[in-house]
Amino acid sequence: MVKPADLDFLRDYNDASVVAVARRARVFDRATIASATGLTPQAVSKVVARLVAAGLVEPDGVRRQGVGKPASVYRLVPNSRYAIGAHVARRTLRMVLSDLTGQVLNTIVGPLPPDFTPERLLDELAAGVGRLAGECRAGRLVGVGIGMVGPLDHAQGVVRDAHRLRHWHDVPLREMAAERLGLPVMLDKDVAAGVVGEAWLRGPHFRDAALIMVESGIGAGLWLGGSAYRGAHTNAGEFGHMVVQTDGPPCVCGRRGCLETLHDRALARGDVGTAARVLAVGVVNLLQTLDVGHVVLAGADLLPHAAAYLEAVRTAVRTEVPRADWLAAEVTTPALGVDVIAAGAAMGMLNERYGLPTGPRPAEAAKERAEEPAEEPGDPAAARAGG
Repeated sequence: MVKPADLDFLRDYNDASVVAVARRARVFDRATIASATGLTPQAVSKVVARLVAAGLVEPDGVRRQGVGKPASVYRLVPNSRYAIGAHVARRTLRMVLSDLTGQVLNTIVGPLPPDFTPERLLDELAAGVGRLAGECRAGRLVGVGIGMVGPLDHAQGVVRDAHRLRHWHDVPLREMAAERLGLPVMLDKDVAAGVVGEAWLRGPHFRDAALIMVESGIGAGLWLGGSAYRGAHTNAGEFGHMVVQTDGPPCVCGRRGCLETLHDRALARGDVGTAARVLAVGVVNLLQTLDVGHVVLAGADLLPHAAAYLEAVRTAVRTEVPRADWLAAEVTTPALGVDVIAAGAAMGMLNERYGLPTGPRPAEAAKERAEEPAEEPGDPAAARAGG
């Protein structure tokens, strides 16, 4: 017997499964959903009815396949829901408005003062949300996703000790932003948000990948086994703080010879070739550790020199990874360009509401997932579904 709390989880999970299929397909019918999700036809009918009632999905005619009754066809309604994403860097705040498919509809960018405070950031976020929210119809804005420099605690919504920012020790940014904005807020590490955005656009074949961001520091967003990997304390991805020279210069993290310090010093003196080579060493180390199949090179400090970085990293992957003919990895720049973190944060917010849950499913719900339990008498979802 599925408990009420598990029933809610199950319905949300099934709804999210169908939305995920609808995002990837131009149009779909119920058989497509059943095949992709493992739901029974009866369960698909209930889910589709809920999504149509919520305005997320709409009928799109019928499809004839040989003899027999034609199948009803549906499509996702992109402008049925929106999210705002924010990329908080050390120098700038970039904000985007995204629809339910993850398409970026508008972008605004503004400077942040050196060593900005939480209060100043909240002022800038509120101003940006005010500008972008005006483009959404009432009730369609799901919330705000924030991708920020770490270290931070994604699970608790707390910025722990953002490197090079003095005022960010154990700051509960998610709670503060939600109170200030009057909207749900999701807080994630910038690189984790970025790799979520890339995964949304690249589809199911993007299963094991890393996004390397070079922008006033270096970090890595990890996408492993088809989902974001954040680590035991949700702070995975401090890629720039791997030591590559044990007697090297001091780093802001307190160690010496970190990849980030060596890279940034080379870039500051205009030696792009050396900076790219340092990054390439780190990428090979990452490939040897995690065996990902795709590396995305991103960030405002890297993209102006994208050709040099791509050449250095691709050469290192081809010549320094043992058995590169077997352990091959694709190296690209982001499909979302400079918007990758902000757009990924918006998609992360959409995923909080209309994405597949990432936590463990209740055991009872997992057993019953293929066939949703009967609705309570008088439940409008049951009446709409019609079996």
